[in-house]
Amino acid sequence: MTAHRNQGACKHAPYGLAVIAGLWASLAGAVQPDEMLGDAALEARARTLSTELRCVVCRGENIDDSHADIAHDLRLLVRERLVAGDSDAEVLDFLVARYGEYVLLKPPMRGANWALWLAGPGFLVLGAGIAIGYLRRRRIAPTRDAALSPEEQLRLAALLHE
Repeated sequence: MTAHRNQGACKHAPYGLAVIAGLWASLAGAVQPDEMLGDAALEARARTLSTELRCVVCRGENIDDSHADIAHDLRLLVRERLVAGDSDAEVLDFLVARYGEYVLLKPPMRGANWALWLAGPGFLVLGAGIAIGYLRRRRIAPTRDAALSPEEQLRLAALLHE
C-alpha cells in the first residue's frame, strides 16, 4: 500500500514543478538575454532608465517588467540610445518627445500635471471635510429622546399598569 501511495505522489510531481517554474519565471523581469548590453555600466544605466519608463500598453508597469511587444521595443530603443552616447536625460527627453509624458512613471510637476499630482490629496482633504461636517451636524441635531409631556407620562403609566 505504501508503494502505491508513493507512485501517486511521483506521478503528480512534474505538475508541481511546472507550477513552481512558472511562478519563478513570472517573478523574473521581462528583459531577455539578447537585449542585454555587453558593457555592465551601460546595462546598469539601461535598467535604471527602464524602471522609470511606463509601458504604454500596460498600466502602472515599467518596461523592464512588461512582456508587451512595445516594452521590448522601448527597452531596445533605450539601449540603442545609450550605445550611441546619449546621457540618461537625453534618452528620457527623446522618449518623452516621441510618446509624451505618459511614458514616464513619475511625470514632472509642471503644467497640466499639477492637477494630477494634487487631485489625490485634494480629494482626501475634501472627503475629510465632508466627513467632519456630517459628524458635527449629527452631534448638534436635536435628539429624539426629549422628556415626555405630562399627558404622555400618564398614558405610559396607564399602559404599564395594565
